[in-house]
Amino acid sequence: MATSLLSPCLGLPPKLKNLSLNSTTCSTSTFSSLSFSSSLSHSIFNKGCLSMRTTQRSIHNFSIVCESTPKKKADSAEKRTRQAEKRRVYNKARKSEVKTRMKKVLEALDDLKKKPEAQFEEVLPIEKLIAEAYSVIDKAIKVGTLHRNTGARRKSRLARRKKAVEIHHGWYSPAPAAATAS
Repeated sequence: MATSLLSPCLGLPPKLKNLSLNSTTCSTSTFSSLSFSSSLSHSIFNKGCLSMRTTQRSIHNFSIVCESTPKKKADSAEKRTRQAEKRRVYNKARKSEVKTRMKKVLEALDDLKKKPEAQFEEVLPIEKLIAEAYSVIDKAIKVGTLHRNTGARRKSRLARRKKAVEIHHGWYSPAPAAATAS
């Protein structure tokens, strides 16, 4: 990569393999090229803009001064964008887990409801799935992924579906409405 020494700023690629600076403006003297090998520390050059200027001491002797300036401070809007993207990915994973747990419970309850001769003991593994789903929903509420009303609605949906299956098989009979006192 050959460039003029008069360029005010030279943006370097992330991996410096070989950088050669040749003089094209001065024809009275030539000097050997300046090379940076890949074994050099790149952190100085990656953090900012590398600016170079020449100083002339005599007719045959040139000196090159390299300065590295740091990049400008990150904009707060860009930081907010990065933070929002992290939260979006995190929340998406947690919501997906909630949906998966609910789907497993609902499918298990549907299968149990379709069984003609189901036993009450078959509800116990489903109750364990419901407890795991409740736990995941509660954690999502706690960290702010779900609103508390949304979590309550989803937990209620699971409980109602379980109760419907129990009523269907006769394992649960709803209490009759309380008679009004006369």
